[in-house]
Amino acid sequence: MQATALLHLLQLASPSLPIGAYSYSQGLEAAIEKGLVKNEVTAKSWIIAYLHEVVARFEAPILWRLLQAFSRKDQAQVSYWSNLFVAARDTAEFRAESIQMGYSLGKLVVDLQIADPELLAILQTETEIPLPTALACAAIALQVPAESAVLGMLFSWAENQALVCVKSIPLGQVAGQRLLLSLRPELEAAAKIAQQLEDHQLSNWSPGLSLLSMQHEVQYSRLYRS
Repeated sequence: MQATALLHLLQLASPSLPIGAYSYSQGLEAAIEKGLVKNEVTAKSWIIAYLHEVVARFEAPILWRLLQAFSRKDQAQVSYWSNLFVAARDTAEFRAESIQMGYSLGKLVVDLQIADPELLAILQTETEIPLPTALACAAIALQVPAESAVLGMLFSWAENQALVCVKSIPLGQVAGQRLLLSLRPELEAAAKIAQQLEDHQLSNWSPGLSLLSMQHEVQYSRLYRS
């Protein structure tokens, strides 16, 4: 990858990107509350299962398809996959999370003036902009290769999960970095899966995660919004 594209990818994947990712745990806080995740071993098992059963088989493949659609400036395909992603958010928290971060990143794309008018028009046509849609638009606008954008999204997601574990179990900082480092082969495998799945193979079927998310909505004590 060229240096410019790499730097753009690092910016998009950075936890300092002001879209509020740090305020969501994506069900992990509820799992910690119930004792399902309680140490480094169980944290790694949780993240790997979530990665391969949900993110690699639904969220990342949809991002991959949105990257292709934006590169072709295909409004119909952008709308199709954006609407499908929103429809698949099966709890109030998961839906609000994706729409809030998508809105924030979409606004950032506008404020930074990084997209050409045609890309911007496609993005702003969407009534609700989920995070993968805004991320795909930003990556294409910044000329980040699609394969790298998917890997960056996966790493950003895993880093946020690791940070939740560090703060909420809690794990030590070294344990958190060891956890993140151990996920490298899993992230590489997930990126390959995301690019290979056919449309009919996409699935985010995870009833246990959905139940944890719904329970988190009424959890008495919590730090995160999901």
